[in-house]
Amino acid sequence: MTLRLTNTLTRRIELFEPLVPGQVSIYCCGVTVYDLCHLGHARSYIAWDVLRRYLLWCGYQVTFVQNYTDIDDKILGRAAEEGSSMQAVSERNIEAFITDMARLNILPPDRMPRATQSLDAIRSLITELEAKGAAYSADGDVYFAVMKHAGYGKLSGRDLAEQQDNAAGRVATAEEARKQHPFDFALWKGAKPGEPSWESPWGPGRPGWHIECSAMVREELGDTIDIHLGGADLIFPHHENEIAQSEAASGHELARYWLHNGMVNVGGQKMSKSLGNFTTIRALLDSGITPMTLRLFTLQAHYRKPLDFSAEALEAAATGWKGLNAALGLAASTSSADPGATPELAAARQRFAAAMDDDLNTAAALAVLFELAKPLRALANRLERGDSSAAEEARAPELVDQGQLLLDLAGVLGLQSETEAKTSTTSSGPSDAEIQAQIEQRQAAKASRDFATADGIRDGLRAQGIELIDRPGGITEWLRG
Repeated sequence: MTLRLTNTLTRRIELFEPLVPGQVSIYCCGVTVYDLCHLGHARSYIAWDVLRRYLLWCGYQVTFVQNYTDIDDKILGRAAEEGSSMQAVSERNIEAFITDMARLNILPPDRMPRATQSLDAIRSLITELEAKGAAYSADGDVYFAVMKHAGYGKLSGRDLAEQQDNAAGRVATAEEARKQHPFDFALWKGAKPGEPSWESPWGPGRPGWHIECSAMVREELGDTIDIHLGGADLIFPHHENEIAQSEAASGHELARYWLHNGMVNVGGQKMSKSLGNFTTIRALLDSGITPMTLRLFTLQAHYRKPLDFSAEALEAAATGWKGLNAALGLAASTSSADPGATPELAAARQRFAAAMDDDLNTAAALAVLFELAKPLRALANRLERGDSSAAEEARAPELVDQGQLLLDLAGVLGLQSETEAKTSTTSSGPSDAEIQAQIEQRQAAKASRDFATADGIRDGLRAQGIELIDRPGGITEWLRG
């Protein structure tokens, strides 16, 4: 394998070499569960799903961990607006996240830890940092001392001295007055009246945002991992702070490769909830955009580049997907259990691998898929018009083998044939594939003893008329009501 990835930490394209031959450990920053996910989330998680699928296709054993941030000011704010609780807001949006990811055919992570379930690990890490002089307490809060970490700024390229000069003259808040340096950040926040809190050596309170991921990475995967993932908006301060905390505590490199996806733009501005220009995944799919159209749309641009969202771009993706979908449908109906390997097909497979090895160049990989799909798409169109001779031509061994390769490579990109039944948004409920994806999410939650998520998935499916039946041996069957 010659996979090369752009490492944000070194600002270079580097050959990927895992810590343990044949095994890859990945941590992906997850969502703060205060609202539905938008297209920016879809773009990020589709990109990292493709990375994971490609590593699996290449024969690696991949451990993929993605967190939920379920303690946050935004969640508390939403709960206050609704007159509900932090837990109620979190549970509702975790359930929605699972459903949205399943509809997009995103593989469920192996483990999905939550901040509320990682408090012991968080408190332990803060205690270590304090003992090493890298953290200090002040009036019930605990801060990380950025000047104690010599490498602070290495991911983002920011210079602390320059930033301090730029901050000169700024009006200090009560919190800033407690800090030893303006860019010190909170590891633990003292309790405020009316907010949820947990006990700690520093008094009741809750963890800061950045410490959550450092604690969960270490608890789930160890001191050093192969790949850390996230959006470009997380480089600073979140990922910079993660590195500082983790490396100050362990003395080891947190991650060997840092990958960041570009943002989704609308009218030249980054899509974000704060700007109010976002479109949720659910709204897009419920409007008639099929999941695979949305997936194809995001993969047409390189994951590191901005993705420009517009109705015209989605319409173009829908047109492209219509032809590819027809070819995949025909290929699935005539697939062979033992496909041949002609020189032409071997060359196409190699071109696909070369594109993916080139920093996950999905646009070039898609070009290979469309090339393979061309004769199959033409036959599918003839069949739709009632041309009886097309059915016999579709069974020709060379086309069957070509279709099998198309299915294989499309699967690496997470693209699968969509039928009318699968894409229906009527009362028929979720598709078989969506149900199975949620069952896998539930099994992963149960394996990590996250029973709240497991129960939430069962209840969500039950509300859609799907009843789960747990059998001996860890097998789960389901029935439509």
